[in-house]
Amino acid sequence: MPSSRLSGDTPPQARHQSHREHSPLPRRHPAPRKLAKTKPRCGPIRAFSFGGGWQSTAALVLAAQGKLDFEVFLFANVGDDSENPGTLRYIHEHAGPFARTHGIELRHLSRIRRDGTTETLYGRLMREGSRSIPIPIRMSNGAPGTRSCTSDFKIKVIGRWLKAHGASPTNPATVGIGISVDEIHRANNRRTEPYERIVYPLLDLGIRRTDCARIIQSAGLPVPPKSACWFCPFKRLEAWKALRRDDPDMFTRACHLENTINQRRRTLNRDPVWLTRYDAPLSEVVPLEDQLPFDDSDATCDGGWCFT
Repeated sequence: MPSSRLSGDTPPQARHQSHREHSPLPRRHPAPRKLAKTKPRCGPIRAFSFGGGWQSTAALVLAAQGKLDFEVFLFANVGDDSENPGTLRYIHEHAGPFARTHGIELRHLSRIRRDGTTETLYGRLMREGSRSIPIPIRMSNGAPGTRSCTSDFKIKVIGRWLKAHGASPTNPATVGIGISVDEIHRANNRRTEPYERIVYPLLDLGIRRTDCARIIQSAGLPVPPKSACWFCPFKRLEAWKALRRDDPDMFTRACHLENTINQRRRTLNRDPVWLTRYDAPLSEVVPLEDQLPFDDSDATCDGGWCFT
């Protein structure tokens, strides 16, 4: 039977092969453009740094009233031997019960060493052979020295808790700081960590320090004492005078701390340092009588992690 294919025809297999040989190469799509980095979205963790003073206690009341969106308050305790005893009593007797009554978690945090023991600020200062002075001790010219107390015993302690509960650079926690309008100069983000976003709710509400006392009292709570370590060199002379008058034993401990630091410095041939800016021992600077020089220029701890 004669073939149906004409002599000039190309076999089908050849046609397919020829088509493959002359087909254009597949089009290559350009590489996807890299998108500009955007700020990570704030995660679900919302916590307020609680110092036990006027501002953070007012924030606690506002949260209980539904005016601030914080259900967790974190108190970084620098040590039962270091915190103002009045602050610790206030938290135990008033702030803690108030928080529990209103369904708010007021959690106490401490600095934990690698071996699982708790380190306190006073303990670090008094440790035998320690050369560390983590507090803003006053130099001979009255200026505060370099300090690490806020970073080591407040910021890092709270940060460790935040990271343990899921905060990360891609899922940052919102951390409220209790700074009022009259202390707006203390508000800064210089120490913000990648896992957190600092906010200042009292500034947003236009609340001043005097408003804080009114807010606290409106909830039936007494106004707390000023929160700070009892040996903090940022204390004003009036506060040192009150300590000497109301708690002479603790004032004596502060004098002993100052003397211990200077004994160590003498062995290292270093100049003395002080707990006040007056270039003299605490016992000499703070007299027993009522009259004290006007003192309104001392620095305060910036960032709002203390004195709130």
